[in-house]
Amino acid sequence: MHGSDVYKCFLTNGDLSLSVTNIGCSIVSIHTPDREGISKNIVAGFEDIKQYFVNRNYFGCVVGRYANRIADGKFVLDGQQFLLTVNNDGNHLHGGVEGFNKKVWKIDDLVESKDDVSVIFSYLSKDGEEGYQGNLEVTVTYSLNLQNQLSIVYAARTDKPTPVNLTNHSYFNLAGFANPQIYDHLLQVNASYYTEKNQRNLPTGSLLPVAGTALDFSTFKRIGLDIDKFPVDFGYDHNFVLKKEGQDANAIAAKLYEPLSGRLVNVYTSAPGMQVYTANFWDATIKGLHEAPYQKHGAVALETQSFPDSPNHASFRNSILYPDKQYLSKTMYEFKIE
Repeated sequence: MHGSDVYKCFLTNGDLSLSVTNIGCSIVSIHTPDREGISKNIVAGFEDIKQYFVNRNYFGCVVGRYANRIADGKFVLDGQQFLLTVNNDGNHLHGGVEGFNKKVWKIDDLVESKDDVSVIFSYLSKDGEEGYQGNLEVTVTYSLNLQNQLSIVYAARTDKPTPVNLTNHSYFNLAGFANPQIYDHLLQVNASYYTEKNQRNLPTGSLLPVAGTALDFSTFKRIGLDIDKFPVDFGYDHNFVLKKEGQDANAIAAKLYEPLSGRLVNVYTSAPGMQVYTANFWDATIKGLHEAPYQKHGAVALETQSFPDSPNHASFRNSILYPDKQYLSKTMYEFKIE
């Protein structure tokens, strides 16, 4: 598979520019202006796109079939137990050893209209891959419009029942990494609850309130204020239960703001949850597109998703895709200056 042709595609609307590669369907860079009009790349990425075949920190890639963890790599579906590959503390993480992030995706189309420009990727995950049953046909569409909105639409169909949970794993530093940590970024998350987890980063099945805890981002809060309250995780690594007002499927999930540059990102999604992860294990050994090596707490990932380990928790929203249904999930990032 690594012998397949690899490409980098560029999308721009004049103000913003985006580059993506078909290795892992990965976002390589997003250049946005600050309040002085100076444009910088606000996501972590590699100069050499072949590094995306390794990419142990999941920079910018699409992860699947199942984002986040499945306990012990096991689940029961329709009375049959499935054993998945394990790659993280005995658990299945982000699709396993050779997940979607390491695959060379097909570029189906580049589409330009009056209002936006899009690139469409596809990948066929074959029956048995990483232990999952069913041939899963996946498409991911990146679209950039004139309103400075980047939409990601994930779609999939299967010929056998299978768990599906797709997300993008971009890391944001809205200072363009001019500040090597994101402690002064302000974060707001539209959630009153989070999924409680144990020492192995697995959900217990309980939903706990964020109020009065270090996980309360109901209003803008400095990320650095309480980041040291999680010594086991070395920072934030938690799934938030997103509020869904009425029937609005694409509700606001989060707002991320960097005061010095004025850059603001609004995140909207149809997904029920969002993992907030603050690059807790970056160790300054990786130098990417930016001048300095990426340091611990150098960026934050806002991974819109189904809840972790959903196949093993009947109380969580169903994440099983059946042959007569289509998986469809949408996340939109809106870039502003304030």
